[in-house]
Amino acid sequence: MVNENSKLELKKFSYKRAAAYGIGQLSDIASYQSFIFLTFTFYFAVVRIEIFWISFGFIIWSIWNSFNDTFIGHFSDRTHTKYGRRFPWIMVSLFPIALILFLLFTPPASWGFTDIIVNYIYFLVIIIVFELFFTMYDINYTALYPEIFITEEERTKGNNVRQLFAIFGLIAAFIMPGLFISSYTSPQPGEYPLYGIIVAIVVIIPGLLFIKFSPKERVEFREDYKKAPNFFNTLKICVKSKSFMRYIPAEIANWFVYGMLPVIVPLYGEFILGFENPLMISLLLGATFLSAALFMTLLWKPLVQRLGPRKSWLISMSVWIISLAPLFFLNSTMPFLEVIAFIVFFLIGIGLSGSLYIIDIIIADIIDEDEVKTGVRREGGYYGVNIFFQRFATVFVFLIIGPVFLIADYQYFTGSITPEIEFGLLSLMFIYPAIALVIAIIAIYFYPLDGERLKQVKAQREKIHQEKKSKM
Repeated sequence: MVNENSKLELKKFSYKRAAAYGIGQLSDIASYQSFIFLTFTFYFAVVRIEIFWISFGFIIWSIWNSFNDTFIGHFSDRTHTKYGRRFPWIMVSLFPIALILFLLFTPPASWGFTDIIVNYIYFLVIIIVFELFFTMYDINYTALYPEIFITEEERTKGNNVRQLFAIFGLIAAFIMPGLFISSYTSPQPGEYPLYGIIVAIVVIIPGLLFIKFSPKERVEFREDYKKAPNFFNTLKICVKSKSFMRYIPAEIANWFVYGMLPVIVPLYGEFILGFENPLMISLLLGATFLSAALFMTLLWKPLVQRLGPRKSWLISMSVWIISLAPLFFLNSTMPFLEVIAFIVFFLIGIGLSGSLYIIDIIIADIIDEDEVKTGVRREGGYYGVNIFFQRFATVFVFLIIGPVFLIADYQYFTGSITPEIEFGLLSLMFIYPAIALVIAIIAIYFYPLDGERLKQVKAQREKIHQEKKSKM
């Protein structure tokens, strides 16, 4: 399979190839964001697990993810089959992800078992198993990106197409629930399981199209698995990279915001904005991602081409902070609230789209720098260690949510809120995300892969690739 596609890999960029790869992002994003968006609200408000235990469960899940992701990335780099290094993992994981998304919303409570311990154990097991299979898909799908799109021009255009599919995945994850669920906190029986079936179908169909039509792994890298270091050396190599370690705080901070906002939006929309119809809450998020799709192409693509990823990311995170600020002041008593809320959420998409667009370009550049130093491409290892650190963002999300809810005396879902709970929800939507993004801006300010240094890395990388092709 690798050989059959080798000639295609040597051709110049085409949008057809980019779309064939990018459609896999729809499955990736739809599955994970559906999980992030509704799992907390479902198990807190519907299944009625206490906030301490649900937060503790997500922290265990995040720690498990850190090691799970790193090991899978390591073994991915060392995989060698006729289908390449990455595709076997993707093939194995697709259908289990879809099945688990259905099971996620059919806990024992939905069968009439009200024992909270049974439901909690089910919750803990299902989120861990979900992450196991999602990681198999996500790391290997993402690791293909810098290998399929080698030059800066290819990566910029390819990432643009890929992130458009990501936007479709986000819209599917955040708008579809409002079409099938009458209330996120007080649903009718069977609504959440029905949504689980729908999102499973949305994950499977694009995933199969990706497996069938995506450009495959480059033939010149097929022997790199022999040189892949062991797990601890991979971790050591990544940690020694100055570029990687400057990038990591920014990545954790961005993923903290990615994680915090979807988790809190269902409660924020219902109890702060007073939107009882979940479709309204979903449409607000839809406005954000429609905006993100527009500005990704109109703003961030040309800006990255002109200023480079580092400076563009600094700008996008600054814009993101400013656009989040109105969330702290919105409330159900405001006149024309629906119109104002849609404008605010639309503007949030500007900063969000910059982060979505740039973050994978940055890590691809770091992998190039490593290849220049070592002669070996180690996408799986880098993405595995990358996600090892990334998962700490989720730990921080629930380390913040848990105490905020407990201080506000909101350990159990009651269906109403006090002024303390209101302030807690507002702070989770703006204050803590803003602090995280300020930390990210400081980290990326000192990120070294920029300007002439980045140009040198890309020139040396191209030389190495030509040498590998000459030995084929």
